[in-house]
Amino acid sequence: MEVAPRDGLQNEPEMIATADKIRLIERSIEAGIRRIEAVSFVNPQRVPQMADAEAVLAGVPRVPGVSYAGLVFNDRGLDRALAAGVDEINVVVVATDTFSQRNQGCTTAEGIERWRALAERAAAAGLYRTVTIAAAFGCPFEGEVAPASVLDLVRSVAEAEPDEIALADTIGVGTPDRVRTLVTGAAALSPSATLRCHFHNTRNTGYANAIAAVDAGARVLDASTGGIGGCPFAPAATGNIATEDLLYMLDRMGLSTGVTAQQVCETGQWLGGLLGKPVSALLGRAGPFPAHPG
Repeated sequence: MEVAPRDGLQNEPEMIATADKIRLIERSIEAGIRRIEAVSFVNPQRVPQMADAEAVLAGVPRVPGVSYAGLVFNDRGLDRALAAGVDEINVVVVATDTFSQRNQGCTTAEGIERWRALAERAAAAGLYRTVTIAAAFGCPFEGEVAPASVLDLVRSVAEAEPDEIALADTIGVGTPDRVRTLVTGAAALSPSATLRCHFHNTRNTGYANAIAAVDAGARVLDASTGGIGGCPFAPAATGNIATEDLLYMLDRMGLSTGVTAQQVCETGQWLGGLLGKPVSALLGRAGPFPAHPG
């Protein structure tokens, strides 16, 4: 799942033109990516970088097999998402009350109820439904989050029969042992849902966590071209794992993704030019291996 157009750009101080967001999505599709979190339908005063969600979705190519996801927090957001023609919605439930209040203005329990109501409406509309448990590996305000409480939350959100459950290390504090515990636990509690993981490389554990997730049964990994991104409501939550670096690792491990890492790498360098700074992804600096002839 390519998340640079949403989770990547939302934390950047520079406003990116709608046409450039569309081009980022087009380049991702050209590289072979088939699921893209393109926009979020949130209050533009809270996240101004996402204010042009409708315009972005109006301009992206509608290619068979390509699915566009939008982040939704409430009924108004779902109304906008349906009108804009999303294929998927992603609803966030935060694992701690403090972060939930700061991120979306409700308690965790209220977030669960919002998810259930949105899931029911989205199912009736035929949308693919993902519920993401944010701060599943640690909270910037409350500290450690017990695995047992996260799995209790998985049990609660699973009652609405999501198509996919995502475990998000929102501030990049997770480690492979915790990843294995939560992924295997979530799989046991909701065997019908696809398991997805979202990692940040804030403390240089993101790629190790990604492999631990795959080994434990996760089948979808979020990544951001160039490694850009973060959460504007979580201190120091920088650095999604980079799509191109993740692809290099998976390709070398013999795990086929259907995505061309070199094309993503070139997009990452292009994106760095738009942002006016080098991106954190390393493949663009080191190059592929074995090196291309010539």
